[in-house]
Amino acid sequence: MAQEDYYALLGVEKTVTAEELKKAYRKKAVQFHPDKNPGNKEAEEMFKKVSHAYEVLSDAEKRAAYDRYGAAAFEGGGAGPRGPGGFAGGGGFHDPADIFREVFGRGGGGGGGIFDQMFGGGGGDDGSRDGADLRYDLEITLEEAARGFEREISFRKNMGCERCHGSGAEPGSKRTNCPTCKGAGQVRRSGGIITFTQTCPSCGGAGQRIEKVCTACRGEGRVPQTTKLTVKIPPGVDTGSRLRSSGNGEAGLAGGAAGDLYIVLTVKNHELFERQGDDLFCEIPVKFTLATLGGSLEVPTLFGKASLKVPAGTQSGTTFRLREKGMASLRGGRQGDQLVRVHVEVPSSLSAEQRKILEDFARVSGDAAEPTSKGFFEKAKKFF
Repeated sequence: MAQEDYYALLGVEKTVTAEELKKAYRKKAVQFHPDKNPGNKEAEEMFKKVSHAYEVLSDAEKRAAYDRYGAAAFEGGGAGPRGPGGFAGGGGFHDPADIFREVFGRGGGGGGGIFDQMFGGGGGDDGSRDGADLRYDLEITLEEAARGFEREISFRKNMGCERCHGSGAEPGSKRTNCPTCKGAGQVRRSGGIITFTQTCPSCGGAGQRIEKVCTACRGEGRVPQTTKLTVKIPPGVDTGSRLRSSGNGEAGLAGGAAGDLYIVLTVKNHELFERQGDDLFCEIPVKFTLATLGGSLEVPTLFGKASLKVPAGTQSGTTFRLREKGMASLRGGRQGDQLVRVHVEVPSSLSAEQRKILEDFARVSGDAAEPTSKGFFEKAKKFF
């Protein structure tokens, strides 16, 4: 069966240098990585193939064997070298996990891999490192959540050093590749037949060294400062809503991208209104005369007053709906409603005139001969 050309898989010529080979593999690995192609079996298979091709071609001895014998040099039943010094029997072993860690791993300080560059928090080959994301907790009122607003917030964060413009180097000085790791940020160690990589002890994984560090930031490239930012809060937000302000997190290192600022909201409890999704609920008292005779009254909303019509004979606990007097929906569409439950108030004291009028009403209604409470208990006796 014909074997696939490892050079062709990586899209390079046979004369490719080690650095060019690494860049080509990174490009292919990102293209076919399973995290970017969920459920795509073909991409998963290609990822395995390009990883194996890079494993072989990145090792000088294996590459020489491949150039001479092809893929058969690494198959148990094929032709090619065997035993000591060969690849089927031991000697010159290269751990495939090293490649994965080198290209996709998060560890190792500032060297960073493609995984970090794709998903944040990592560094580049030039020693750069993206800034951290920040969180700002903001407490707001229900009225502010209903209407939306703008507010200036103040917080401290690491910002790019003005003296060195974030490079960490004193003006006139410059960064050079670390002589120990040659700019890779990692060094390879051998423990018997196993080869492994670790963070470069000389540069701490940055891959570069500064001739003379900046006196303002001491080589950090950042200094802590208090900054102000005006944020716009849209109407309809609720407790737990998270707003992202891109690029307003901490400054990156050595030219790395700034992180983001996440504003996490908490809406205070309201003394009158209770939120239920996009609707608002409140309970208001009405006089028993209004509930009996009917009429209208003004009720408060978060947007001013509204008129509520109360039909004659309204019972205590009846709930009315005021259309579009609730919260805006963050998903778009209609405004929420305000639900108003009425509580009929009974006067606790009466004047002589009020009492006489009510007694006349009770007599006309037939309530005077047998009070409701007495009649109820008389009827309830048969159940006991």
